[in-house]
Amino acid sequence: MSRAERLLDLVQLLRRHRRPVSGRALANELGVSLRTLYRDIAVLQAQGARIEGEAGVGYVLQPGFLLPPLMFSEEEIEALVLGSRWVAGRTDGRLAAAARNALAKIAAVLPVELRDGLDASTLLIGPGEAAAAGDAELATIRQAIRSERKLVISYRDRDGADSQRVIWPFALGFFDRVRVVVAWCERRQAIRHFRTDRIRALTETETRYPRRRQALYKAWREAENIAPQ
Repeated sequence: MSRAERLLDLVQLLRRHRRPVSGRALANELGVSLRTLYRDIAVLQAQGARIEGEAGVGYVLQPGFLLPPLMFSEEEIEALVLGSRWVAGRTDGRLAAAARNALAKIAAVLPVELRDGLDASTLLIGPGEAAAAGDAELATIRQAIRSERKLVISYRDRDGADSQRVIWPFALGFFDRVRVVVAWCERRQAIRHFRTDRIRALTETETRYPRRRQALYKAWREAENIAPQ
């Protein structure tokens, strides 16, 4: 591995950790000595990376440091293309357009030889069964999740019973045939799952829900025994 590749891997590794991580843990994951790790951190700091911490305490990369994505591996490029193609074919129109735009922006800064690999990827997303209804509401739901605002929904359960709910949406799951909103339900005083095709109507309110969505997501993940992604 070249030094440039190692430095990029170090930046990516630090980005995955929101809390200080020890130099030894970083060195072990990168497969280098502690001395090399300390030297690489010093090089990145000299290039403008806001890496805070010190030996024996741990290191954390503050937001704002960008490296041009010029060193994607072939498999990383294939993953980007495959992911964007899945999003373009299996989500709502706005998210699909965003996936195509993101891939175009990445292509614009890649060297020619890597850009050719991006355009020539032969990994394809096969046709799936028609997704359940609910696309028109997905953009509103995603906006409510981002802004941590309550939604008022008219919902029809699997038995055909209608109800009015106030929910705190914090996650949206995409499956082959259905989309599911994960939310705290004020009526049930618990986290519930709502299929978007069963939402008869929804209104985004101006009221922020009292808990952070990260906390709700963590509690749900632990309750469902779901590993972090």
